[in-house]
Amino acid sequence: MSDAGNGSLPLPVFKPEEKVCSNCKLFSPHSVEERRGWVGTCRLHSWRGMFPPSAPICDKFVPKGSAAPLALPVTVRARAVVRGVAPVVVRRRVDPNEEVDLEGLSMTREELMEIFREASGMAESPQLANKWEGGTVRLVPSNPELQPKDLPIDNLFHKVVMVRDRLRVLEQKLNAHPKLSDAEKVEMQSYITRVYGSLTSFNVLFKDKSDQFVGSKGDE
Repeated sequence: MSDAGNGSLPLPVFKPEEKVCSNCKLFSPHSVEERRGWVGTCRLHSWRGMFPPSAPICDKFVPKGSAAPLALPVTVRARAVVRGVAPVVVRRRVDPNEEVDLEGLSMTREELMEIFREASGMAESPQLANKWEGGTVRLVPSNPELQPKDLPIDNLFHKVVMVRDRLRVLEQKLNAHPKLSDAEKVEMQSYITRVYGSLTSFNVLFKDKSDQFVGSKGDE
């Protein structure tokens, strides 16, 4: 990867009327990659990571040269200035398979930590398959008089990943529930497996197969 300031590759220029992120004041060029060329970040959607300036605009688009800068949401500004206030913790060796009991909710320590990681977003985020980067999903109404709707693929991918993560947390909580019988857990788990099977159509978006949805044989 080349540094943004070395001028090894000129930043692409798009016409003002072109609907691309490079024409949005929220897009910040960052650096040059060998494979994709220039990439940058969005000040408003930081979760998108690095993406090319040719990516299609979203519904938060702010054209360059507009009268006043768009104020970022309070929650976004607040996150930028938060300082760590966690107490100092003395670490000790623990067995990840050691069982913990939270008011009757029995699970292993590793299962509990996995729930925390999923809920807090600390788990490693799945990657979008390379061929979809900067791509667009177009929704075309049957009525030709209506305008189609363009949605950046990485926006769709982010929502699919959120659904996947919530399902995993639900599955973990269900399996550790103290008041459900084994038969009830099996029945509820079968519904979750069917949901996974219904979502396997989105597996094409994932770069790594290990991150994909896995349903029952009949659902795939």
